[in-house]
Amino acid sequence: MSRRFIFLSVLLAAFSGTTVGHAQDADASGTWLTQAGDARVKISKCGGGICGHIVWLREPMDTATGQPATDSKNPNPALAKRPMIGLPLFSGMQPTSPNKWSGQIYNADDGSTYASSVTVTGAESLRVEGCVGALCGGETWTRAGR
Repeated sequence: MSRRFIFLSVLLAAFSGTTVGHAQDADASGTWLTQAGDARVKISKCGGGICGHIVWLREPMDTATGQPATDSKNPNPALAKRPMIGLPLFSGMQPTSPNKWSGQIYNADDGSTYASSVTVTGAESLRVEGCVGALCGGETWTRAGR
C-alpha cells in the first residue's frame, strides 16, 4: 500500500511540475485579434515588460475623408493626426505575476488612457482589462498567428 502511495505522489508531483512550468512559460508576444475582430495588435517584449501596437484594421480608411484612419479622438491635436496603423496601445506594462502584466492602455475609441492588465489565459487567448476608478471591463483577444 505504501509503495502505491509513493508512486501516486511522485506521479502527481511530476504532473504538477509540468503544469506549473508551462504556465510560467506563457508568452504574450505575437499578433492578437481583438474580441470584435476589428484590429490586430502586435505584442512584443520591451523594457522588461511588453509593448503593443496596432498592425491591422478591418477598416483602415476613414470613410469621411478617404484617407488612412488617424487617432482623431485624441484630445491632443498633435497626436490626433497619428495614423492608427502603428499606434502604440500599451505603456508601462510590467510583469506583476506569471502570465500577467499591468500598466496603462490607450483606447483610441475615446482618446483616453486607462489602468490596465494583460493576462495570458491560454495558448491562444489573452485577457485585456481596463479600469476607471472602480469600474472595470475587458475583452478576450485571440492569437492571430505566430
